[in-house]
Amino acid sequence: MGGESMSVCCGAFNKVKPYLLMVGLQFGSAGTYVISAQTLKNGMSRYVLIVYRNAIAALVLAPFALVLERKIRPKMTLSIFLQIVVLGFLEPILDQNFSYLGITYTSASFASAIMNAVPSVTFVMAIMLRLERVKIKEVRGNAKIVGTIVTFLGTLVMTLYKGPSFHLIRSAGTAQSGTVTDPSNKHWVAGTLFILIGCCAWSAFFNLQSITVKKYPAELSLSSLICLMGAMQSAAVALVAERHPDAWRVGWDSRLLAPVYSGAVSSGITYYVQGIVMKTRGPVFVTAFNPLCMIIVAALSSIILSEKLYLGSIIGGIVIAIGLYSVVWGKAKDYSMTPSQECVDRKAETQKLPVTVANGVAAVDQDGIRK
Repeated sequence: MGGESMSVCCGAFNKVKPYLLMVGLQFGSAGTYVISAQTLKNGMSRYVLIVYRNAIAALVLAPFALVLERKIRPKMTLSIFLQIVVLGFLEPILDQNFSYLGITYTSASFASAIMNAVPSVTFVMAIMLRLERVKIKEVRGNAKIVGTIVTFLGTLVMTLYKGPSFHLIRSAGTAQSGTVTDPSNKHWVAGTLFILIGCCAWSAFFNLQSITVKKYPAELSLSSLICLMGAMQSAAVALVAERHPDAWRVGWDSRLLAPVYSGAVSSGITYYVQGIVMKTRGPVFVTAFNPLCMIIVAALSSIILSEKLYLGSIIGGIVIAIGLYSVVWGKAKDYSMTPSQECVDRKAETQKLPVTVANGVAAVDQDGIRK
């Protein structure tokens, strides 16, 4: 009797486990936004933060990659190496630099909301690169297209309309006006554009990563190499941009917490947890939890950073979330197709088009996955 109840409990836990892991992951990602925003507003150079973050991420991932993938790690070629160099430039250099710059011009909650557009932008890029197939006559194809358009409209609303401001949660920190930076005094539109550039760079990263991982199917090793390459490239940029030695100093404060937390949690633990969940539920399941991070960041930013929320950000965030789920729903339908249906679709496309892309659906299913 006890054995049966134990097996029932284990079975129930296994069903709930992916949900618990993803919810925990969103809290971890939200912490990265809040801690990074606070650190940048306290004066830490974003160039130095990026160097430390990627160096720590590489140190966290490398031991697991060396041990767990020592037998499956493929041989490094020039083509794969060049792709890793580009991946290290897209994510650590372009995405993180412009995202951090956008956060200083806007807010952490605003940046997390804009980043919900990553799956839709990745989808558009995948179509341009012929990694994704869209059938306009099918409901799932229309859902992806409509979701992408809705996501763009939500981003447009957040960019052009601010509306009245208010605090989501009143706290003692709201009275500390001397330590709070009001984003209304900064270039809001410019900050949004910077975040969008980071969003596009991140989307390009996912598409290229989906191509590279097929040639180098050792995920932990590939991730650690990307972080290492990103640390090296960002160090070169930082040495030019930050020549004063004081910019590189860290203490027992947010200057140390931000790179350690973002490197270990947003890169190390995130890669591992996403890998576990994706084996059983697929990347679409992972993407569906992105809007939860936006809500958590909005609450934490209001409490910890005393950030103001704007009506335009709330409306735009809701619209982006609706568009995101439309794209996710369309992607979920791709997975629900039977092998016979996929075979029929591919035969039909082969007769219509001179060139087809094999495994196109799986290639773009990296969209929406975090730092």
